[in-house]
Amino acid sequence: MDRLADTPPSELAPTLSRLRAAQAARVPDYHQRRDDLRRLRAAFKARLPQMVEAMQADFGQRSRHESLLSDGFTVLQEIDDLLAHLRAWMRPQRRRTSWLFWPGRSEVRIQPLGVVGVISPWNYPVNLALMPLATAIAAGNHVYLKPSEHTPATSAFMRELLAEVFPEDRVAVALGGPEVASAFAGLPFDHLFFTGSTAVGRKVMAAAAPNLTPVTLELGGKSPAIIGESFPLATAAARIASGKWLNAGQTCIAPDYLLVAEGQIEAWVEALRAEVRSRYPDLGSSADYTRIVNAGQYQRLRGYLDDARERGLKVIELAEVDPARAAAERIVPPTLVIEPGDEAKVMQDEIFGPILPLKTYRSLDEAIAYINAHDRPLALYHFEHDRERVRRVLERTVSGGVTVNDCLMHIAQEGLPFGGVGPSGMGHYHGREGFMTFSKQKAVFYQSRMSSMALFKPPYRGLADFLVRFLSR
Repeated sequence: MDRLADTPPSELAPTLSRLRAAQAARVPDYHQRRDDLRRLRAAFKARLPQMVEAMQADFGQRSRHESLLSDGFTVLQEIDDLLAHLRAWMRPQRRRTSWLFWPGRSEVRIQPLGVVGVISPWNYPVNLALMPLATAIAAGNHVYLKPSEHTPATSAFMRELLAEVFPEDRVAVALGGPEVASAFAGLPFDHLFFTGSTAVGRKVMAAAAPNLTPVTLELGGKSPAIIGESFPLATAAARIASGKWLNAGQTCIAPDYLLVAEGQIEAWVEALRAEVRSRYPDLGSSADYTRIVNAGQYQRLRGYLDDARERGLKVIELAEVDPARAAAERIVPPTLVIEPGDEAKVMQDEIFGPILPLKTYRSLDEAIAYINAHDRPLALYHFEHDRERVRRVLERTVSGGVTVNDCLMHIAQEGLPFGGVGPSGMGHYHGREGFMTFSKQKAVFYQSRMSSMALFKPPYRGLADFLVRFLSR
């Protein structure tokens, strides 16, 4: 098989049938699932250098350390968490039984759904493919993966990795562009897991609807960061810089815009400029600053900045890069846009790049009102030591997740579910919630030898009549 060859759409349905038949013939038990996860972990860890090389080829330049941290460590950590809790999560759960049905008993049995489809994106192409895949395997499913065509070397790496670990009737990989992705989304999976943009998420949900395929959509949106007026500016700037410029801003939960107290704009510009100088002394040559993934994404980001300038907005590039080199290598330096209105393109779409709008607020209520007037975000960040103000933000806003006094950190907690709300997504994964996403929680009632319901049968006279009237009083 050509490692980069697209999968013919005509092969998708037969592959799904093969996966489903194998899963139904022998549902993976605890020992099989544990063995699968351990072999995946070992093979993946051994291939980390190849993973870094593949992502380097796809991006042109991607920080090696960030690749190992965001796409290597995170996957290993998730597999370790699955292994640590797998037996407990698989165990049937005793549930309360209504006294009317004593001495019967109730439980919930946790079963695999069958075959799970996973459509993964390009920005963290390994993390966002292998984490849901490993969780679905832990839940006892077989998996069909469709990675992004925008990172072909990384997709080929994953195809080879998974073929080494799993038989072809347990895990399969489909490669290809929009035609393959569209046909893939329309397959009758037992569950479909998609990570990507809100616009594409709508198409995926529409494709799944005729089959009534349940979907988990991990989307995006404009994730705000509210900076408390009294919060130490240097600390906030360092943490915002880490969250925003990781992977050159190509992160679904990167802070998309800052809400800073009125009168602090200039201080913020200088603090963020200092962070860029410290982290990337020669940004154009820095091996730690990731390039934009392709020409289309690069032109989209440049278009945001052109639009801002045409509107007369102040645009501040925090590092100098030779324009010819920037265009040739798809480098967008960390850039600030000051006080954009909602009509600016940079405020209409998820930025997904190293551009950071700064807006001011006069009161916390005003900041909350601005957030609530827009689509519910995937993430929200609040830098504040005053507990009452933190409580107000947590109670009066709705978002997929929150990190207080830092960025991105809630996604790294195995014990927390991750997922959006409304236009930023639906459903959860990570940890136990992810395991349950890919499982059927089957309700089971065990009737005893003596059934109290034997008293409730026609003709409803005497004791039966009394009991019905007593219970419905």
